[in-house]
Amino acid sequence: MDTTSTLPQTSRRGFLKSSAGGALMLSFALPLASKRALAQSVSNTFAPSAWLRITPDNRVTVLCGSSEMGQGVLTAIPMMVAEELDADWALVGVEQAPADTAFNNPLFGMQGTGGSTTVRAHWTPLRQAGAAAREMLVAAAAQAWKVDAAALRTERGHVIGPGGKKLSYGALVESAAQQAVPASPKLKDSKDFKILGKPTRRLDSAAKVNGSAQFGIDTHLDGLLVAVMARAPVAGAKVKSSDEAAARAVKGVQHVIALDNGVAVLAKGFWAAKKGRAALNVQWDLGAGLGADLSTDKVSAMLSDAAGKASAVAVDSGNLKDAAANSAQQLSASYEVPYLAHACMEPLNCTAWVRDGAATVWVGTQGQGPTQQIVAKIAGVPTDKVQVNTTLLGGGFGRRFAHDFTISATLLSKLSGHPVKLIYEREDDMAAGFYRPASVVKFEGALDDKGRVSLLRADIGSPSIMAGSGFMKLPESGVDAMAVEGLADHHYDIANQRIAYGQAEPGPQVWFWRSVGHSQNAFFLESFVDELAHAAKADPLQFRLQMLSKQPRLRGVLELAAAKAGWGKPAPKGIFRGIAVAESFGSYVAEVAEISIAKDGTPKVHRVVAAVDCGMTVNPLTIVHQIESAICYGLSAALYGKITHKDGRVEQSNFHDYPVVRMSEMPKVEVHIVPSKEAPGGIGEPGTPPLAPALTNAIFAATGVRVRKLPIDTTALKRV
Repeated sequence: MDTTSTLPQTSRRGFLKSSAGGALMLSFALPLASKRALAQSVSNTFAPSAWLRITPDNRVTVLCGSSEMGQGVLTAIPMMVAEELDADWALVGVEQAPADTAFNNPLFGMQGTGGSTTVRAHWTPLRQAGAAAREMLVAAAAQAWKVDAAALRTERGHVIGPGGKKLSYGALVESAAQQAVPASPKLKDSKDFKILGKPTRRLDSAAKVNGSAQFGIDTHLDGLLVAVMARAPVAGAKVKSSDEAAARAVKGVQHVIALDNGVAVLAKGFWAAKKGRAALNVQWDLGAGLGADLSTDKVSAMLSDAAGKASAVAVDSGNLKDAAANSAQQLSASYEVPYLAHACMEPLNCTAWVRDGAATVWVGTQGQGPTQQIVAKIAGVPTDKVQVNTTLLGGGFGRRFAHDFTISATLLSKLSGHPVKLIYEREDDMAAGFYRPASVVKFEGALDDKGRVSLLRADIGSPSIMAGSGFMKLPESGVDAMAVEGLADHHYDIANQRIAYGQAEPGPQVWFWRSVGHSQNAFFLESFVDELAHAAKADPLQFRLQMLSKQPRLRGVLELAAAKAGWGKPAPKGIFRGIAVAESFGSYVAEVAEISIAKDGTPKVHRVVAAVDCGMTVNPLTIVHQIESAICYGLSAALYGKITHKDGRVEQSNFHDYPVVRMSEMPKVEVHIVPSKEAPGGIGEPGTPPLAPALTNAIFAATGVRVRKLPIDTTALKRV
């Protein structure tokens, strides 16, 4: 049986029509949905729902409304349904759902994938869907056998009755569809799970191996034109001049279209479009002020100034003045991180076709709901006339929650009258893309006469994702929650604290980046905590544990990672260890990095030991893979990642000057999962935040040099 993902090419209405005959169609209610709405779904009238399909051939198909970008949702979503359904996993398949409010992420209130929310958001409603279907199948069998439903059980796609007689789910679909939908289906106790929590091969792996998997860039339509754009190098830049005639003279070029954010060349193939763009020879007016004069030094100065004036208070507890006066030792330090690109392996792309009062897009997006609404507005058609085909994503990391490439592709199709595939080369995305905010923090800390932390002050200077997102607003307090997360909500027991935010906007667009504010704030906090531990002449592990007496889950991952890494025991000659811990997206991760330092100052990471408590698990293999991936991503940023500016332009363009970790540089990664009965946490992002501080704390252990700015400057680590 083929259980790989498929991409529906029909509308939701068409899907329902084609699936109605001889199949049980069951929606499950999202939070706040009424019992009446749930019951109506069986008669194909309930719109805000998600769908489970069981056909007479015993096959179970689950529709997944989340985006698959390597994090395993096309397997996790069916696993949650199949567990409560008692389905035969060998007969379970998955389809990518269309854009529809039926598939809204309950934590977002819209259809979108991010914030490590997919499992957390759907843990209960998806299991309810499976449980409700199971109870309806049992009721149908009980009716057929004229026995009490309580006397029946289910196992691997069958209802089993007295004397061991069986009916397959496929044989029961018609009668099951006539049963009342349970208002409160009973969910399994986790001790009875047969699918959840078990290592499971991913349903999309085979298609990715054999080449049949469809990513956005694979889309092809008859009459398709490929577009590339000469895009504004900085926000607000305008075209001063361009040679459109030269571009049109390139063989294969069909159209040259000017948009507000650049000039697009449409051609019969990518290379023709690329050559046409080069022939444009666009000259830009970068504008006055920050546009033309933007530089990394100016960004750093602005952020430092904002941190020094931070007045939007996120946390204010105790009495800092008295704590400082009574302290035995005081410390201060400033930390800084740069802008970072997402550097997705698949270049950003979108194929759009606007025609006949409707619009269709094929796109690897993290936000199907917003995409549908935005495309409708751009194309000038009703929302229900917009079909969003979500393809596989060749890397997301938050970047594909933005809609710039979808907007431009839709406009180009509308203006040209053709289906258009817009492709951003990596150089395009790095030069005028969406970045993880650069950030500066200024710390003050104090120790009492027993070496305990008595004071912590952190003043943060950073651009605001909330203010620049287009769909969020800064609260009246002026605190950007994403700029302070991981600092304002840390779990260390410190009585006297002040955490404040200062907004600075140098100009570049800032956006969600894997683990968002936690990515920089864990580096800041865990590095400064290490500084405090050193000042107290304390072991970094024990220093943390004594401040986490009321945090058993953080203590648990710290102790597990330390034990597995051999913390406290002599390391091999030339090997040094650093440790860090962070809670993010409902999960707890501690990491120990083992490193050595070459004579030229280059750090080599040999091993990273990670312990993760993410609550109840769906697929342990996915957890391991995501922690490994997050460590690789965080290591790339710590060693190499930076977007810098000079004379208003970005200096990086591709992997040659924005390197990522190569296979030869990848450390051995050990992942240890803490058994838990807690509700599931996220897993796509929480492995990234502890990596940088674990690495830099190990560097301090090796050299005595404290790394306070990323990426790591190896010149400061050279041996004398």
